[in-house]
Amino acid sequence: MSVVEQSSIGKYLSLIKFSHTIFAMPFAMIGFFLGVKQSATGINWILFVLVVLCMVFARSAAMAFNRYIDRKFDEANPRTAIREIPAGIISANAALFFVITNCLLFIITTWFINPVCFFLSPIALAVVLGYSYTKRFTALCHLILGVGLSLAPIGAYIAVTGHFAVLPVLYSLTVLFWVGGFDIIYALQDEEFDRSQGLHSLPAALGTTNALRLSSLFHLLSAAAVISAGLLATFGMIYWTGVVVFIALLVYQHSLVKPNDISKVNLAFATTNGIASVVFSIFVLIELLK
Repeated sequence: MSVVEQSSIGKYLSLIKFSHTIFAMPFAMIGFFLGVKQSATGINWILFVLVVLCMVFARSAAMAFNRYIDRKFDEANPRTAIREIPAGIISANAALFFVITNCLLFIITTWFINPVCFFLSPIALAVVLGYSYTKRFTALCHLILGVGLSLAPIGAYIAVTGHFAVLPVLYSLTVLFWVGGFDIIYALQDEEFDRSQGLHSLPAALGTTNALRLSSLFHLLSAAAVISAGLLATFGMIYWTGVVVFIALLVYQHSLVKPNDISKVNLAFATTNGIASVVFSIFVLIELLK
């Protein structure tokens, strides 16, 4: 079935790359069940559903807004010209309406969680939507994306407990540097295009070799954060097995992409990181629920 023949739902799922929810959602689950464990309460499944909905609405709004704001660049870039808006599959106005709808649903959902989440919801939206503008003025846009996704574990934790804590912040730092690192790898595909359009990215600013080195540094910091979280929580062998797998997959993705060969970027970006997120979260949740 061609893209044009997809259902309306399928078109919007493609617009927001719904499958990429796999990056942040597992860390939201870590934050949620960490909150359950530390508050010594039973699992509130209604609250669980609300947290999942918040993740879906916030990410859907952010991705659709990114596609809406970048539609002219996407049209000019051969790699992205087939995306829904430049290809005429979804109109720009329809995408903007989709953004607004998801923002409202996100705020309404936080109202049913607790006052802290509700009052912080506009700030969360400002971060995840604001990312779309950052490539216009800073090469650190990859870290801004990381900040947006890093809200998942701390946000889910606050949904359960109503307050901040150090441990979920460490998982947020894990996500920040993990996402920042793999987004640099993804951006290698558009290094020359970004330069030609005056857009900012670390590959465009530093070149492929130095950008990959910085990506490795970010992933080293991500590994340090996840190790620090385990030490702080005094987790057992199950957790540390997950840490080994997570770090091994970080190392593996860097073996796939070389300065003179970026042909395996999609394998490194989507497949490897998706597996890393899911597998690590499974080990952590087993540790928390045992």
